[in-house]
Amino acid sequence: MAKILTLTLNPALDLTVQLPLLTPGQVNRSDEMHTHAAGKGVNVAQVLADLGHQLTVSGFLGEDNLQAFETLFAKRGFVDAFIRVPGETRSNIKLAESDGRITDINGPGPLVSEAAQQALLDRLDQIAPGHDAVVVAGSLPQGISAQWLQALIVRLKNLGLNVALDSSGEALRAALNAGPWLIKPNTEELADVMGCEMVSVAAQAEAASRLHAQGIEHVVISDGADGVNWFSVGSAMHATPPKVSVVSTVGAGDSLLAGMLHGLLSADTPEQTLRTATAIAAMAVTQIGFGIGDAAQLAQLEQGVRVRPLTEQ
Repeated sequence: MAKILTLTLNPALDLTVQLPLLTPGQVNRSDEMHTHAAGKGVNVAQVLADLGHQLTVSGFLGEDNLQAFETLFAKRGFVDAFIRVPGETRSNIKLAESDGRITDINGPGPLVSEAAQQALLDRLDQIAPGHDAVVVAGSLPQGISAQWLQALIVRLKNLGLNVALDSSGEALRAALNAGPWLIKPNTEELADVMGCEMVSVAAQAEAASRLHAQGIEHVVISDGADGVNWFSVGSAMHATPPKVSVVSTVGAGDSLLAGMLHGLLSADTPEQTLRTATAIAAMAVTQIGFGIGDAAQLAQLEQGVRVRPLTEQ
């Protein structure tokens, strides 16, 4: 299996609160509460580990609340290459209602100094070579600019790595200029950075063509229950997920990205890659937390995924 590095620049302790219905301004009672060491790159790493890959995890972690992260890394057998910074890793509160609606309240995270930024670059120069791919995922912490992220991706590419990117807003806009190998925006995130609506397949195909011209080989566009469109150079495919009972949509996009990486690095056929990735994302919304706990359930979901060529471009 592959050796993969994930970078989470702004990880989080996720507190997921399950409740029947959120009523703002009133006392709400939860059914359950769960705390997870998370952040997009950490989530991706957990799914990839379940698929049999070797993981190195890196980024920035606050020194004052390390335990949940260090416990997870040890339990999962991840190589921990995170840079420790003063302060606390942020907490993100996710209010999950029984109809599947999620309300997010995300903390700001610690301030990352220039010294810490340089320490990460130095560490990556040492450890990144030898990995088959690197995932750069999530938002940017305080102190890090979108231009720094762009330069980071160029640096990783110069080290010979395929870079898979999952970010949004100004960070995604700047990072596209670095020409990552794969991107996985949803329709709203892509519309935001391209400056036009992305509802139609024709609009997505046009955007993908422009991105391919920038050196981005794989454009994977997620649209929730409506499925996934994957535009690679010379090929376009759509996958429709099976209908599932939604518990929480947190981590579905991370699971999709992990599944795509798994297929591409395992030399699976394009159809099998997209089918498995879509099934993993469908499985993710049926649970709280990250990873593939039930291989039989995954196999059943795979059978329910419909994959077809995208011809209406």
